[in-house]
Amino acid sequence: MSNRTVFFISDGTGITAETFGNAILAQFETKARHVRLPFVDSVDKAYQAVRQINHAGVVDGKRPIVFTTLVNMEVLKVITEGCEGMLLDMFGTFVRPLETELNIKSNHRIGRFSDASKSKEYQSRIEAINFSLAHDDGQSNRDLEQSDVILVGVSRSGKTPTSLYLAMQYGLKASNYPLIPEDFDRQHLPPALKPHISKLFGLTIQPERLSEIRNERRPNSKYASIENCRMEVSQAELMMRRSGIRWLSTTTKSIEEIATTILQELKPERLAYQVD
Repeated sequence: MSNRTVFFISDGTGITAETFGNAILAQFETKARHVRLPFVDSVDKAYQAVRQINHAGVVDGKRPIVFTTLVNMEVLKVITEGCEGMLLDMFGTFVRPLETELNIKSNHRIGRFSDASKSKEYQSRIEAINFSLAHDDGQSNRDLEQSDVILVGVSRSGKTPTSLYLAMQYGLKASNYPLIPEDFDRQHLPPALKPHISKLFGLTIQPERLSEIRNERRPNSKYASIENCRMEVSQAELMMRRSGIRWLSTTTKSIEEIATTILQELKPERLAYQVD
């Protein structure tokens, strides 16, 4: 796969094509060059894409691999007939058999955000992002009951990126609350969290990794020292066990894996999936 180019073509953002394509490519040892071609929504743009794909094949000496999520049939025809790469039409693979099975035509909507202003799901995600930003790192206790998920854990254990991912990807109002030395001294959760115990999910991390992360932010500080990190992680895990909070270690997990585990454990009722 070395010296080969992989293209992801869409008449929308290309996020779906790239995500799905990368999931497939992850099954192979590959060092391919990735090129996303979004908003290929006209015949002219399709011809431009064909020229770029075929040129890459000449330069590489190997035919490119092309993942597409094109729904405009005229645009797809140009790509299909002119492209000299290996073409994988993901929508064609799945949508047309479903049309037959369901006995209805798909709406062949071009792009996830073609009419975002009128999309209820899109507006819900924007609202969730704003909510999560306002409730990041325990900034506000207002409307905490509106949270779908409340993440708790020591500083720099991954709460903020996970909260934003849950908001952006699933439209969930995700708050996050840091566990601090004052909480460990009291040996119980912050009072604001106690009424919402069913929505709490804990994140922990190996002290050595936590120390590395904190040293990038505050080098040679007590905050980043391995001794302090060991104490905080130990106390936080003890507090979560006492409170009956479900939790996991983020040390070796991606944000996607963390979010998926949270969804499986808490099963929030409201989800607004992002689709390209």
